[in-house]
Amino acid sequence: MNNHYHLLIETPYANLSRGMRQLNGLYTQRFNRKHQRVGHLFQGRYQAILVDKDNYLLELSRYVALNPVRAKIVKDPKDWEWSAYQATTGHKGISCLTTDWILSQFDNKQKASSLYQAFVLSGIKAESPLKAVKGQLFLGQENFIDKIKHLMSVTENLREITKKQRYVTRLSLNEILKYQDKKSRDQAMYEAHQQYGYTLKDIAEYIGVHYTTVSRVIKRIEGEEEK
Repeated sequence: MNNHYHLLIETPYANLSRGMRQLNGLYTQRFNRKHQRVGHLFQGRYQAILVDKDNYLLELSRYVALNPVRAKIVKDPKDWEWSAYQATTGHKGISCLTTDWILSQFDNKQKASSLYQAFVLSGIKAESPLKAVKGQLFLGQENFIDKIKHLMSVTENLREITKKQRYVTRLSLNEILKYQDKKSRDQAMYEAHQQYGYTLKDIAEYIGVHYTTVSRVIKRIEGEEEK
């Protein structure tokens, strides 16, 4: 689009951040050379959502293809050259683009591209699938979300997911800090900080103590676990 772009990416590796840095960095360099300018071109970090492929990817591909039509830049998605739509419908080739999965969603392989074209054109008034995004991160049904949340809870390296997104579905402090005595309270404070990412200040304000009190508790429990 004129001020942003959408990508549907599937990768078996946790390398999205590196790939986006490479893509945006190289494009910025070429753009700056061409227009004799310097500095950043893109503002802020990219926003990424995890998509339930079986239930939402086809609908999402239609939404992306129709963006320039909804913006009244073109009347037909095939007229927008900065899109994968032309290649998906067989009008031109893009070497890095994979269309097999999308076209395989239509029964008639001989007419898959024309059926996809009809599918896209029929969705001009359809509601954006992005409205179904949950927690700023998940686009999928409940079983998909539960599976991803479980993976997030047992995986230490989550660099591909921002902290803001990572903790959006976490338990509230009220749910975590249900304790019966001082020992269980201290453990709950530790878990709120270590497992759920609440700051010392967050926990201290909720309990009604100074944040240094929370800090001492967490350091003590960490020391006990190291023994």
